[in-house]
Amino acid sequence: MPGTPGGREPLLPALITATAVSGLIDAVSYLGLGHVFTANMTGNVVIIGFAAVGVPGFSVLGSLVSLAAFLVGAGVAGRLETAMRHRTPPSRLRRVLALETALLAVATTVAFAADHAVHALIALIALAMGLRNGTVRKLAVPDMTTTVLTLTLTGLASDSTLAGGANPRAGRRLASVLAMLAGALGGAVLVRHTGLGWPLLASTFGTAAAVLAVPRGSSAG
Repeated sequence: MPGTPGGREPLLPALITATAVSGLIDAVSYLGLGHVFTANMTGNVVIIGFAAVGVPGFSVLGSLVSLAAFLVGAGVAGRLETAMRHRTPPSRLRRVLALETALLAVATTVAFAADHAVHALIALIALAMGLRNGTVRKLAVPDMTTTVLTLTLTGLASDSTLAGGANPRAGRRLASVLAMLAGALGGAVLVRHTGLGWPLLASTFGTAAAVLAVPRGSSAG
């Protein structure tokens, strides 16, 4: 059944791949687009506070553009969830990741074609991330948000053997942390040495890989 937890567990490889893309994406936006986050909206709220009191190096406008585009993407995800409610979780995720791939491909094209399209790039990337976040939230795979690690790290510590817990889902939690770290490291290297186009191209191919990692078949949708 589409709503059963068992229909969501096969999504783990795709979601871990998407988590790595998130690290890459935030490396692009924070290092290359004026200290703005496009996947992690908590960071933007904090940055707006910094910028509002005149701390140099932070942009209220850039963060607001990112927040607005992200919210639009999440709203579209809600609409798509309603429209695709008859489909299985893998089917829904595959379609949304395909849309994310298309948006990142447009952003890649813009990055290679225009040197100063900062706000357009922020909007395109944040729209893609909002679309994915809204969908992943509805799928509700435990410890797989793909964009934030605060609760994941909290779970690793508070559910650990040292804390008297049984380490539930420790493997996937650690995999999420390592995936985002790897994406951020790779993204930082690419931004520093090649500019924005190539890391965005890498994020496009990474999301396409996540699409291919979603299982197919009658049980998967």
